[in-house]
Amino acid sequence: MDWGMKNRLSRIIKPETGKTVMLAVDHGYFLGPTSGLEKPSKTVEPLLPYADSLMLTRGVLRTSVNANVNVPIVLRVSGGNSIVGEDLSNEAITVSIKDAIRLNAAAVAVSIYVGSKYEHQTLKNLADLIDQAEDYGIPVLAVTAVGKEMARDARYLSLACRIAAELGAHFVKTYYCEDFKAVVESCPVPVVIAGGKKVSEMDALKLADNAISEGAVGVDMGRNIFQSTNPVGMIKAVRAIVHDNVPAAKAYDIFKSSKNKK
Repeated sequence: MDWGMKNRLSRIIKPETGKTVMLAVDHGYFLGPTSGLEKPSKTVEPLLPYADSLMLTRGVLRTSVNANVNVPIVLRVSGGNSIVGEDLSNEAITVSIKDAIRLNAAAVAVSIYVGSKYEHQTLKNLADLIDQAEDYGIPVLAVTAVGKEMARDARYLSLACRIAAELGAHFVKTYYCEDFKAVVESCPVPVVIAGGKKVSEMDALKLADNAISEGAVGVDMGRNIFQSTNPVGMIKAVRAIVHDNVPAAKAYDIFKSSKNKK
């Protein structure tokens, strides 16, 4: 791995702790104006000081994030599907590597759908993107997307994460599951967990706590932060778990304290 690649990864996964809190706001690429992201600029601005990186699309980056911010960008570069389409796995690469460079992306992200109708296509998307990104020292995040018909168990997620790593992904985003430690141990690159659908604040904090304790290098959380009753308090609580090893119960106290101050 060359210097540029290492430097970009170190901006996302902080060397001081070896961990990361990524803020995911890329949902609109297939969900449209989902709850909490109707006005992305309003959602993102108060959370930026607490995010180690921001995962989003180029459209939202250009229109809704001030160019003066110094938060690393993980750029979503796959898409071409929607929630009303026939198959969410039917994705293509939608952003050129040159545009990712113009946007000063610290990393690029692409979904893979192992076991889906378009498995081969999405894995080829990942492999082609890695070939292109390697030329410029840009890390690639493989996102193990899960369709409704796929089980989120350790066997399936281990398969998806390992395939992503074997194809050359520099880090992987996946879901938490029972026996998550086995998923991490069988994947030779860093693993970040997805926050998933909105749950209670305490349940989301327990999810983060369990994942970190079982080997994840961080979280890429979206709806469980920006759809929270107090998004700033929630991201502060998540940071405490990820970077300071604070247990979920104490992190929840941070959330409540911040909420009271608000």
